[in-house]
Amino acid sequence: MKVLKFGGTSVANAENISKVIAILQQESKKEKIAVVVSALGGITDALIKTGELATLKDESYIEVFENIRERHLETIRLLIPKGKAKTVVKTVEAKLEELKNLLHGIYLINEFSNKTRDKVLSFGELLSSYIISEALKLKIEKSSLKDSRELILTDSIHTNANVKGKETTSNISNFFKKNKDKIVVLPGFVSRNKAGETTTLGRGGSDYTAALIASSLKASVLEIWTDVSGMFTANPKLVKQAFPIEEISYQEAMELSHFGAKVLYPPTVQPALQQNIPIYIKNTFQPKDKGTLISKKVASKNGPVRGISHIENIALLTLEGNGMVGVPGFSKRLFSTLSRAEINVVLITQASSEHSICVGVFSQDSKLAKHILDNEFAYEISLKKIKPLLVEDELAVIAVVGDNMKNHQGISGRMFRSLGQNNVNVRAIAQGASERNISAVIAHKDIKKALVSLHNRFFEKQIKTLNLFLVGVGNVGSILLDQIKQQQEYLNENLLLNIKVVGVSNSKKMIFDEEGIDLMHWQELIKKGQPRTHQTFLERVKELNLSNSIFIDVTANEEVAKTYASYLKESISVIACNKIACSSTYKSYNELKDLTKRYGASFLFETNVGAGLPIIYTLNNLINSGDKITSIQAVLSGSLNFIFNNFNENNAFAEVVKQAQDEGYTEPDPRIDLSGVDVARKILILAREAGYKLDLKDIKNEAFLPKASIQAKSVSEFHKTLKANASHFESIYSDAKAKDRQLKYVAEFNKGKASVGLKAVDKNHPFYNLEGKDNIVLFYTERYAEQPLIIKGAGAGAEVTASGLFADIITLGRN
Repeated sequence: MKVLKFGGTSVANAENISKVIAILQQESKKEKIAVVVSALGGITDALIKTGELATLKDESYIEVFENIRERHLETIRLLIPKGKAKTVVKTVEAKLEELKNLLHGIYLINEFSNKTRDKVLSFGELLSSYIISEALKLKIEKSSLKDSRELILTDSIHTNANVKGKETTSNISNFFKKNKDKIVVLPGFVSRNKAGETTTLGRGGSDYTAALIASSLKASVLEIWTDVSGMFTANPKLVKQAFPIEEISYQEAMELSHFGAKVLYPPTVQPALQQNIPIYIKNTFQPKDKGTLISKKVASKNGPVRGISHIENIALLTLEGNGMVGVPGFSKRLFSTLSRAEINVVLITQASSEHSICVGVFSQDSKLAKHILDNEFAYEISLKKIKPLLVEDELAVIAVVGDNMKNHQGISGRMFRSLGQNNVNVRAIAQGASERNISAVIAHKDIKKALVSLHNRFFEKQIKTLNLFLVGVGNVGSILLDQIKQQQEYLNENLLLNIKVVGVSNSKKMIFDEEGIDLMHWQELIKKGQPRTHQTFLERVKELNLSNSIFIDVTANEEVAKTYASYLKESISVIACNKIACSSTYKSYNELKDLTKRYGASFLFETNVGAGLPIIYTLNNLINSGDKITSIQAVLSGSLNFIFNNFNENNAFAEVVKQAQDEGYTEPDPRIDLSGVDVARKILILAREAGYKLDLKDIKNEAFLPKASIQAKSVSEFHKTLKANASHFESIYSDAKAKDRQLKYVAEFNKGKASVGLKAVDKNHPFYNLEGKDNIVLFYTERYAEQPLIIKGAGAGAEVTASGLFADIITLGRN
C-alpha cells in the first residue's frame, strides 16, 4: 500500500485538484492508496485571521468568512458537474454554517483559546478532503472519505498535540484491514483527544498525518506532493543554482527540515524512520520529475555535504560572568526557565571556560526570555557574579548538513573560509559529535550571501561569480563594458568565471540588476535610471550584499576616490583607474592598504601607472619574492610621449597638444598631463609600492612650460598661451636636435628620491627610440643590478586602459 499527501498549493483550486485527481487515477492502477490532503492553499491563514478578528470584536471577520465560503463553493462549481454538485454544496454549506456559528460565539465572548482555535482550523482540512473525495468518486468508483479524527488519538495539548502511538496505530490498522476501496481520502492535520475533542498536530501537521498512516500500515512508500521537485540543496528562491537532491537519508532530511527546508515538516520523518519506509518528495505540477528519495541508506554523489539550510528571525541569548566558572547548575536553571515558559531553544553553544552559555531562540520569544532569565538570576546579577542577559537580535542560523561530513576533513574550514571571504561575520557556532550538522549564527541581512557562497563552495563546478559595480561610463568605461560582454562566455568556459555587471553609474544616474545588467542595452537603460549620488550608489551596493562584489572606479573624481574606504570596510574589493587615492597623502594610501588586510578585500590599481601594462604587477612580484628596488627610470605618460614624438619643425607644439587632446591621449584638461603632475603621481605610486614613504610634495617637478601656460585659468586660455609661446618650445626642440637627442618626459626614482622632467636623451638610451604613445619602465633591483628589467608598450588609449582594468577584474576572480 502507498500513502500520498498533497499540500495546500497542490489543492489550492479546482485546476490544481484536477491535477491531483489525474495523479491518483494513475497511481491507483498499481496498488491501494491512502491520500492525505491539506486545506485549500491559504485557507488556514484565513481561518486564523477570522478567529482573531472575531475575538477583537472586529466585524470584518464576517467578510473574511465570506471569502472562505466563496473559495470552497467556487471550487465545487468548477470541479463537480452542476447536476451532481447539489448534495456536495448542501453538505459544505452546513459545515460552513457550523463554522460561522463558532466564529459568532468567539465574537460574543471575546475568547479564541487554543481549544477553540483547533476547532476553527480543523474546518480547512475537513472541507477540502470532503470536496476532493466527492470529485474523486466521479472518476474512481471505489474511493471514499475517512475522518482522521476517528483514527489519530492525541493528548489535550491543543494546537500542537502529541500522538498516542499505540491507540493510533491500532485504529489505523483496523480501519484499513476492513476497508476495500482503492483510494481512501483523509484530512491531514486534525486529530482528537480521549474526550472526543478536536485537536491538531501543529502547523504542517498534514505531513505528520501521512507519516503516521504510512507507519501504521507499513506502507511501501510515503509520497509527499508539493509545488517543488523535491528537497533542494538550498532554498531555490535565494540560490538560483540550487538543484533537487535525488537521494537523502532520514537523518539528513530531519536536519534540513529543522533548519527551514519547508517542503517537509520535521516530525514527519520519525514515524517513517522507525519502519524504514522510503519517502518521496514529488511535484504535483511536474509529476514526471524524479523528486527526492528519503531513505535509510543513500549513495553519496555530490560530495559529503547534502544540503544547506537556514532559520530566519533568530535572537542569540548570552548568559556570562566569572561567577559561572566551576559552579554547577547554571545550565539547568537556564534551560528549565526557558522550558517552563515554553520557549524553544534552536541552538546551544558553550565555551569550555564555562564563562558563558549562548542559546538561540526565535526573535518573537527574546523579550520574554530576557525578562524571565533576568528574574531567575536576579540574585547573581545583583552580586555582579553574572551580567544581565545579553540579547542580540536580527540574526539567523545557517546550517551545512551531510551524513558523510564526519569522514571528510576540512568541511568546517571550507565553510568558514567561504563565509569569511564574503564578509559574513559568524556570531556563534554549534556542531554535534555526529558531525552531521555544522551550524553558525549570522546576521539576518547576510542570509542570501552566505547561502550563495556556501552553495558555490560545496555544490557547483567551481565557477566563481563576480558582481561588478562600475562608476564612470565615458570612453574607457564604455569600452570596458564592451570587452566584458565580448568575453563573458569565454571566461565562463575557460577560467570558470561568471562576470555580472550588477550596477552602472554615470555622473547623474545609476542602474542596478541583481541578475546582471543587459550589456547590449545598458546605454538606453541608464537614461531611465535613478538619480545618483556617491552615497546612494554605495548604499545600494551594500543593500544588495552580494558575494564577490567589486567596485570599479573609471573616473578622475576626487569624491569617488574618497569612498574607497567605505567599500573596503564592507569587504567589497576596489579596482581603480582613478590615481587620486593612491597619490593622495601617504597616510590615506596606507589606510586603504590596511583596510584590505583587515577586511579581506583587494585594492587593485594597475591602470594608475601604465594603462594596460603590467608595471605594478611586476613590481609587486619583485618585492614579494624578496627583491629590493634600487632605482626606477621611466617614461610614464603615453600622452606626453605622443606629443614629443610628433612635435618637430613641421608640427607646432600647440597643434600637437590639440591633436593629442582630440584623439583622447591626454586628459580632457591637458594641463594635467603637461604640468607633469600626472607623471609625478605615477612615480609616487611606484615608489610607494616599492616600500618607500613619499608624498607628492616630495617629488621634484622640473616644469618645461612657460609661466603663462602654468598660470592659465582655463583650457582655452592654456591653448592660447601655447601658441603665444611657440618660440619657447621651438627652442627646446632645436637644442635637442642639434645634439641628435630625443625629447622624453622622464620620471626617475633613486635612493629614496624622485623627480619628473623633460630630458633630451641620446641614441644609446633605451628611451631614444620610444615611439608613439608607448611607455617604458626600467626597474633596477638588487637582482637586476646591471641590466634592468624592462617593461614597454602602449601606455595610453582607452582600449588598453580598459583592458588593464579587465585584467585586474580577472586577477581578482582567480585569487
